[in-house]
Amino acid sequence: MSEQHTLGTRLLRKKPVEKLISETAGADPEHGHLSRSITPFQLTMFGVGATIGTGIFFVLSQTVPTAGPAVIISFIMAGVVAGLTALCYAEMASMIPVSGSSYSYAYATLGEIVAYFVGACLLLEYGISASAVAIGWSGYLNKLFEILFGSGLPAWLSAAPIVADGYELSIGGDGYLNLPAAILVFLCCLLLIRGSRESARANAVMVVVKMAVLVLFIAIAATGFTAGNFQPFAPQGFAGISAAAGTIFFTYVGLDAVSTAGEEVQNPKRNLPIAIIAALVIVTSLYILTALTAIGVQAPAAFEGQEAGLATILQNVTGSNWPAFVLAAGAVISVFSVTLVVLYGQTRILFAMSRDGLLPELFHRVNPRTLSPVANTIVVALFVGAIAAFVPDAILWDLTSLGTLTAFIVVSAGVIILRQTRPDMQRGFKVPFYPVLPILSILTSLYLIWNLNPRTFELFAVWLVFAAIFYFLYSVKKSRLEPKARVTKS
Repeated sequence: MSEQHTLGTRLLRKKPVEKLISETAGADPEHGHLSRSITPFQLTMFGVGATIGTGIFFVLSQTVPTAGPAVIISFIMAGVVAGLTALCYAEMASMIPVSGSSYSYAYATLGEIVAYFVGACLLLEYGISASAVAIGWSGYLNKLFEILFGSGLPAWLSAAPIVADGYELSIGGDGYLNLPAAILVFLCCLLLIRGSRESARANAVMVVVKMAVLVLFIAIAATGFTAGNFQPFAPQGFAGISAAAGTIFFTYVGLDAVSTAGEEVQNPKRNLPIAIIAALVIVTSLYILTALTAIGVQAPAAFEGQEAGLATILQNVTGSNWPAFVLAAGAVISVFSVTLVVLYGQTRILFAMSRDGLLPELFHRVNPRTLSPVANTIVVALFVGAIAAFVPDAILWDLTSLGTLTAFIVVSAGVIILRQTRPDMQRGFKVPFYPVLPILSILTSLYLIWNLNPRTFELFAVWLVFAAIFYFLYSVKKSRLEPKARVTKS
């Protein structure tokens, strides 16, 4: 066997940046390509849309019991880490404006095996995140029904049959399935099938609604602000703050979602960096203001297990249903956009991996009229919808954070590698204070990973084992960089 066929060279082979970019223009007639139809504003709204809803509408009930009022510091920590990584994403996206995000960046810099496992992390991250958000959306829909009709949906129709005791799963939930969560995933699937332009427009409208709703919450909650709610500030010390920051971090999947649109955005070298950084500033500002006012009007102990928390807080503060109704309705509309963008991101990761031969070709087939990967989208919707319908969200948040942080580390490392190996490449944006900021991004991401629940790593390892089996049985032989595959095609 020649050296080019050895396992070691297969695992470390890299896909040239020029080839990655050429495929986006349809230079390869055997494989589908996407249309550049997304504007800079729509792309920024992608980042905001995939981030805000998950982070602030749901996660306070998970993190305030852990960190106490110091959860505000947790949001700042997560925002700083995300900011460091956002700069790295901006540089990589301006150099390699293709679908696939950190998977594609890893393929160009670290080799096929690393890229494949980054892709596996992203698929887990996006799938779990979309499921968790759909479950949270179901809670807000129930709250809306309670305000309008006096009672929500019956438990048997809106709760999972599986329950979680910590990270242990068992049958015995109150319901047969979470139907609203599954319906949300189905509706997002229909919109994505219509095409990326239509999806981007709908998302932009929903994100504007979302931001208006949060501004309303901040304004009303500020009128009942009580400084006494911030004592004790950090009941579990810095350990609680760090643990909460690790959980919060899953919400920043929106930054990665922006880069998955690299193949469909206009003037990507300029617009990708702008959208990533703008989304980060908008998101972090709203996070901190909302968390600050929420704790200011509700004692930290009341957050634990609270469904539709922001709507409930407004109802308690005002003694009236209309502010809670507006917020619950806004959440139902806007959280739709989170699921939409996260599902979009997952389909584009699958598209890129399939185009490279690492997944079956079904995932990169594009409808000639809508220029959207229809079969790919349907498969994703079935997978995510099943998780949302039958699994509780209690175990999903940390898994998403681990996948997100892994992708962020790879992107930051990619910046360093390409600065050394391809200093000649045109960059629409360059990370300032290089190499300090990329190194800080890697170290802070590792620190947040260290603070995740140990059980998270066990579940993550199971996923990676299955991914490894698939790679060595299928992907390594079907890769488009495989010499034998190229000979066969010719």
